[in-house]
Amino acid sequence: MKRTIIRNTIIGNIIVWILVLLLFLFTVFQTLSNTIYDYDISNSMSHMPHEDIIIIGIDEQSLKEIGKFPWDRQTYIPFLQQTAAAKVVAFDIMFNTESADSESDSKFAEAIKNHGKVILATSPITETDLKKSMVLKRGQPLQPYGLNKPIPILAEAAQLGHIYRDKDNDGVTRRTQLLMEAPEQTIYSLAYQAVSMYGNDLTTYLESEPNTEQQTRSPRTEQLIRYNADSSEFLNIPFNRVDEMDPEMFADRIVLVGITAAGDDVGTTPVDNAMYLVYAHANIIDQLLNNEEPALASDMTILLLTILLLLITAGLTWRLKSIASIIYLFGMTLALLLVQYLIFRASDLFVDPIYPLVGLYAAFLINIAIKTFYETKQKNYITKQFGRYISPDLVKEISKSGQEIQLGGINKELSILFLDVRGFTTLSERLKPEEVVGFLNMMFNLITEKALENHGTIDKFIGDAAMILFNAPLDVPNHEYYAVKTAYDIQKGMEAVRQDIQDKYNVSISVGIGVNTGEVVVGNIGSYLRVDYTAIGDNVNTAARIESNTVANQILVSEVTYERTLDHFEYGYVGEKMMKGKTVALKLFEVKSHLKAYDETV
Repeated sequence: MKRTIIRNTIIGNIIVWILVLLLFLFTVFQTLSNTIYDYDISNSMSHMPHEDIIIIGIDEQSLKEIGKFPWDRQTYIPFLQQTAAAKVVAFDIMFNTESADSESDSKFAEAIKNHGKVILATSPITETDLKKSMVLKRGQPLQPYGLNKPIPILAEAAQLGHIYRDKDNDGVTRRTQLLMEAPEQTIYSLAYQAVSMYGNDLTTYLESEPNTEQQTRSPRTEQLIRYNADSSEFLNIPFNRVDEMDPEMFADRIVLVGITAAGDDVGTTPVDNAMYLVYAHANIIDQLLNNEEPALASDMTILLLTILLLLITAGLTWRLKSIASIIYLFGMTLALLLVQYLIFRASDLFVDPIYPLVGLYAAFLINIAIKTFYETKQKNYITKQFGRYISPDLVKEISKSGQEIQLGGINKELSILFLDVRGFTTLSERLKPEEVVGFLNMMFNLITEKALENHGTIDKFIGDAAMILFNAPLDVPNHEYYAVKTAYDIQKGMEAVRQDIQDKYNVSISVGIGVNTGEVVVGNIGSYLRVDYTAIGDNVNTAARIESNTVANQILVSEVTYERTLDHFEYGYVGEKMMKGKTVALKLFEVKSHLKAYDETV
């Protein structure tokens, strides 16, 4: 049995591991992983963006004052003059169509050249009439079909930065592509260009990593975005108010121009369901300025953690009790979620807890299922076996009530029945061995049936004798009655057996039964290698000696048993008998007939 349990447990856990591995490979629970990641991001924001970032918002008020967008490009010339001291001016606005007045484009281009630190937005072409939508392969540079650039006169005057919005499958922007490899050129992101022009060395962000398929090295172009501030926490200036500001305010700063009026330039981020995307660029600039690099723990780390949890859970589920196992399960769940959050706050490393949790719960469920199955099987087996020794009603009551049978011995009042078959030796000499066994089985079946019908517990069979207990292991009201009733029923059942043996073998078989009631020590008694549930004490010995004083087919009971059952049975006084080890003779009474059942009394 033990080997079977171990084998099935190992098979079950291997199946669980394969299942969890498949779930991991197919990213089945990616939505849950994203939810945990978003929680970590939103709850670990510093809310203190870099002071050198200024957002110039094209807001509703600016549109009312200046006019409908897009504006004449000469509108930006005073703005560039006002921000001449800035280290960088980045436009999160597309200038990819020519103006109706080419003079405006020329003057704007001239102003850009004069400023010398301007970045204009470029977007990738991700699909064409002949080609399907571009597929972004994680870990590889974005390779669009082309670039949607500013008109040539403006593109030549400024630096270019792409504003590609990298959305996950759920539409949330959690990462950025620091560069992309278009057919025309390799182009950096708007935020990367801005921070580079600001003067920060960003080469560590693009350190190459090995490409295992081609044995070459490719740049690490993808970067998780560290959102540290919402739109209200950046230094915001409406576009129409720029001319009111002191030009020194913009000195040595990064000035980012973008739409903040109601429109399409809005996206979902981990910290805001509708963030103007100029603030997403601002957050990327902020993290690049602060050298922050949020990262995901490697797949191997997650898998190793999952395996470790699976093994620990499998072991503890078998060792711990059910309540302790459940406490462990929920405790480990909270610990995983808390520890991964603390790790993220401390190091910006996201250790995805979802698949370790899946492994935890899967391992718990499969092992608790196997354990429960075999425990139930064992319980049913024990119940079945125990039911051979005590009343089935008692077995059901033990199972239903959950009452524990105390280990060791306890003092308890019991009625003890001893029975001995007389004439068996003579009979066994005339029978074949298999016939002897058959006779004993028939006898013991009769004894067992009558004992169990009367709520008795078979303590032991000793050769051709038996010992039966009443009122253990569970309480049996009026146990004295049931002890005597068992003795009476056995003697009645023996009438047919005696006649059958007499007719077949010409041997007289008789049974002597003694019953005594008194306090004994009852419980699991023995050594750590062999334990019996039995009763010991002076009253047990007395019951045995009463039985030894019986004659053929006689039932004798002690005075205590007699006094408690005299309303139910007709007795005859036998007299006083001296028993071994006693200083006072015992009064014995013989059962003559059964008057009325216990359940008929009031």
